Amino acid sequence: MSDHRITPTGIARPWGDEEIIVSKTDIKGRIIYANDVFQRVSIMTPDQLIGKPHNIIRHPHMPRCIFKLFWDTLQANKEIFAYVLNMASNGDHYWVFAHVTPSYDDHMNVVGYHSNRRKPDPDKIAKIEPIYKTLLAEEAKHAGPREALEASTKLLNETLAKTGMPYDEFIFSL
Repeated sequence: MSDHRITPTGIARPWGDEEIIVSKTDIKGRIIYANDVFQRVSIMTPDQLIGKPHNIIRHPHMPRCIFKLFWDTLQANKEIFAYVLNMASNGDHYWVFAHVTPSYDDHMNVVGYHSNRRKPDPDKIAKIEPIYKTLLAEEAKHAGPREALEASTKLLNETLAKTGMPYDEFIFSL
């Protein structure tokens, strides 16, 4: 799915307000665990998920700079919270409020990542969606993926600078 051969349907995938989507990945971002909620909402079996890159559920309407922020934060051994638009195997979408943390071994070496995703408040999505659309529009102005990522990252940083808040504070201020 990460190559976007599946066409987004524009239909929101249902899941419960109290449910939690859980996954674990190795340090390269390959899925090593996917709970039953993740499987059901993404419409994928363990065989379709385990061993695959987590971006298998990436929706093409998600700005790449948000995932760069994810990786930069996680590789600094910090947790991150973010609103993410994901795509199920049939093209339906589902928003999540993700909390991703590094997982450590007994010697405090990072061995992977743990992600809990909750159903976000629709009011929060209404606030983040226009920001993501602006970042995507910036990416679309550039022919190469590297230039697109650099431009949207710069715009994200400028947007955060205007708020006077670092990313984590900004997310919780929405």
